Amino acid sequence: MADLATADDVTSRDWPLDIYKALKAAGVSQVCYVPDAGHSRLIQLSHGDSAINTTVLTTEEEGVALCAGAWLGGDRAVLLMQSSGVGNCVNMLSLLASCRLPFLTFVTMRGEWAEFNPWQIPMGKATRGALEIMGVTVLRLERPEDAEEVTSAAASLAFDSDQQIAVLISQRMIGRKKWTEAK
Repeated sequence: MADLATADDVTSRDWPLDIYKALKAAGVSQVCYVPDAGHSRLIQLSHGDSAINTTVLTTEEEGVALCAGAWLGGDRAVLLMQSSGVGNCVNMLSLLASCRLPFLTFVTMRGEWAEFNPWQIPMGKATRGALEIMGVTVLRLERPEDAEEVTSAAASLAFDSDQQIAVLISQRMIGRKKWTEAK
């Protein structure tokens, strides 16, 4: 049988709900994502809200373009991705800076705290630097109790000040992952 990744050590606070509430308060009406276990609760909440359009992407850079198009069409959009997807977006991020378009992304981190997969470590180390080199302001979410406040600040920076903002969600908040045998 195939091995599956599972998470444990997950906090009991529903911080994805806090992020969702802050995004709703900021007027976000579109959420795009490449499926990711770390974002699963936020994705579920977004799908359950008829006022939010959700789009499943095949690659993360499509989400950069979708967010730009949403803004040009009068909507606010958010891209959800994992740190391994940031490398796919570098060229598209230049569009945002060149056109001075607001952008907000939430990045679940891999390759840091208690990582079991060595393939995740290089991009986990490079995520912050790659975003900053492309002109994206990086905020870090380390504690579940800060989720709503950090999200609200990030949304304000992005949508009220036409900035490109990434919120990196600590791997520790998502929980320790390990390989288990599927039954």
